[in-house]
Formats: sequence, structure tokens, C-alpha cells
Amino acid sequence: MSKHKLTTKEYLVPFILISSLFFLWGSAHGMLDVLNAHFQTVLKISKAESGLIQFSVYMAYFTMALPAGYFMRRFGYKKGIILGLLLFSVGAYIIVPASILQSYYLFLGGLFILGCGLATLETAANPYTTKLGDKESAERRINFSQSFNGLAWIFGPIFATFFILGGSEGKPSDGLNSMIAPYAGIGTVVLIIAILYMFVKLPEITEEDVDMAHGVNSSGSAPAKSLFKTKHLILGVIAQFCYVAAQTGVFSFFVNFLIAKEQHLDISKSTAGYLLGFGGMSLFFIGRLSGSWLMQYLKPTKILAFYSLMCVLLLPIVSAGLGIASVVALFLIFFFMSIMFPTIFALAIKDLGPQTKKGSSFVIMSIVGGAVFPMFMGWIADMWSMSIGFLVPIPLFAFILYYAVKGHKVR
Repeated sequence: MSKHKLTTKEYLVPFILISSLFFLWGSAHGMLDVLNAHFQTVLKISKAESGLIQFSVYMAYFTMALPAGYFMRRFGYKKGIILGLLLFSVGAYIIVPASILQSYYLFLGGLFILGCGLATLETAANPYTTKLGDKESAERRINFSQSFNGLAWIFGPIFATFFILGGSEGKPSDGLNSMIAPYAGIGTVVLIIAILYMFVKLPEITEEDVDMAHGVNSSGSAPAKSLFKTKHLILGVIAQFCYVAAQTGVFSFFVNFLIAKEQHLDISKSTAGYLLGFGGMSLFFIGRLSGSWLMQYLKPTKILAFYSLMCVLLLPIVSAGLGIASVVALFLIFFFMSIMFPTIFALAIKDLGPQTKKGSSFVIMSIVGGAVFPMFMGWIADMWSMSIGFLVPIPLFAFILYYAVKGHKVR
């Protein structure tokens, strides 16, 4: 059993405050996975075109990650968090006129700015969490914080299904008007939180301070000139790209899978949306919470390897069109994906010393995998079937398995 505490008394309050941010961006992401099917009905667009919803958000991650990392290196974690919250709020407010004007592309623009805010928050909060305690419990700590993200993934689809889909099943006559109130409310709540953070005291932790606290000289960590040659970081960036691509594809087309004619399940979009929240995302949350607990007893890399292997084995069952058995396999994939993002993140930035913020920016940039993959998966579904589309993530999870077994090792 691990003797390292999750965090210390000194960092307890900052750890709670930062962990709460994970709930915010998890809710924003969770809402998007219901909107794909909604836009397909309302605007008469294809599955591939609806993938532009995820494309807008995840391209923002690619665009904003390095500027956010630079901003924090110059102004610190706290100001980076406030900047992220303000961008989040502005993006949500832009969606309001987009809904009134029934403009899909203005909506995508609002999502892009919102995504820039999420990218900034993640660039700040993920590495900051790993520093709020002993470095030996970093993977466990970030998994615990990410559990609140998992909880939000339950809330997001349910919120979107109730307030946006309602009981209307997204009839074209309803347009996008049902999105006005939810996003206006989100923009206001996030703006209030940004103002509160301006008055909250957060310790500004530098990587040099962390190194000295653990008796390690910063010069012993990866210097700037060798960061691109740091194999475990580069492979971690690729593994994170694969994970976010696979996760976004599975989440985005869950509703489409359940309502697809070839499944013969006779499920409505609203029912599928609630199943996404209460079923899939609940298992995702349970997986993160239990994964953080398991890491007291098992190495994070061993858990990551087993979970990624299970995803590889379960996806063919999902694709086989076995009715309830395929649906159960799909639900289990939510559980086994749960610990992947935070664990890969912590492994990728391990022992980077003063280059942690910059390395974190590279890992956040890899989230761009979620921009391209849903459109590709949607194209496969349009060409063949949604079931065939669920074969596409298999090689992505296979690479994560390699990273867990070998690629993560620090050299």
C-alpha cells in the first residue's frame, strides 16, 4: 500500500479549489455529446458534419495550448485560471446570439472560444494538481481531481437532454432556441467564478520549488534543448492524442449507436441521452474514483495497460451488433477509459522539472485528436454503419497499451 498522502495540509484548500474546476469543463464537454444527434435532426446535417462540433472545441485546444503555457510561465497559474474562465464565459455568451440567429457557424465560433477557455484551464489545472503534494502520488492525485471531471460528464448529458432536447426530440420547428437559456446561464455562472478567483489566494508553485522540496536539483531534469528528445513525453503526447480521439468518438456517437436502426433497440434520442449520463458517464465516474483508490495498491501503468487492453477486446463486441450484449460492452468501455487521460498526462510530464509547464502545453495540444476523429468516425458511419464506425478506435487503444507497458519509462 502507498504511504504517500493524496495531498498535504498546506495544499488542501488549493487542491479543493482546483479540483472544482475539473467539474466545470467536464460539464461543458458532456453537453456536446448530446448535441451531435440534435443538430443532425434540426439542421439536417450528416454525422460527419455534426463532427464539426467537436472539431471546433478540440482545435481550440491545439491552438491555445502553447499560448496558455507561455501566459502561465510569465504570469503564473492563478492568472492562467482566470483567463481560462473568462474565455469560457465569453464563448458561452456567443452561443446565445448563434441560437437566436439559428447560425451553425456562429455557434461553432462560440464553441471555439469556449474551447480556448477550456484549453487554458486544463493547461493550468492538470500540472498544478500534480504539484500539490508528494510527486510519488501525482498520478493518484490527478486521477482523484479528474473524478470530478467524470462526475460532470454525468451531469452534462443529463442537463443537455433535459434543457435542450426536452421532450421535443429535436424537431426542426424548435430550431436552436432551446439552447439560449442554458448557455446564458453557463456564461453567467462561469463569469461569477472568474471574479471569485480574482480574490482567492493560491500558492504559486514553481517546478524549481518542487524539485528542491524533494531534494532534487532542477538541473537534473530535462533541459529546454532536450525537451523534444524526451521520449516518454513525446510518446505521451501521441498516447494522449490517441486517447482523446478514441474517447471523443465513443462519447460523440453513443446516442447515434443506440438509436441506429441496425441495433433494433427502439430507443429515442432523449432516452439515449439519459442513458449516456446515468449509464455510460456514471461508469466513467466510478472508474476514475475507483482507479484513484486502486493506485494505492497497484502501479498506475499496470492499471492503464489492463484497461486499454480491455477496450481493444470490447470494441469488436460493440461492432458485432449483438443487441444488449453490444450495449453492455459499450458501457464497459466507458469504465475502462476512465483513468486514461489523467494517468497518461501525469506519466508524460513526469520528471520534466522546470519544463513542466511547457511539457504540459504539448500534452494539452494533443487533445486536437478529438477534433479530427469524430468526423472520420462519422464518415465511416455514413458510408457503412454506426457499428462499423466503432471498430476505428481499436488501434488507438492499442498504442495506449504500448505506452503503458513500455513507452512511459523515463530515460
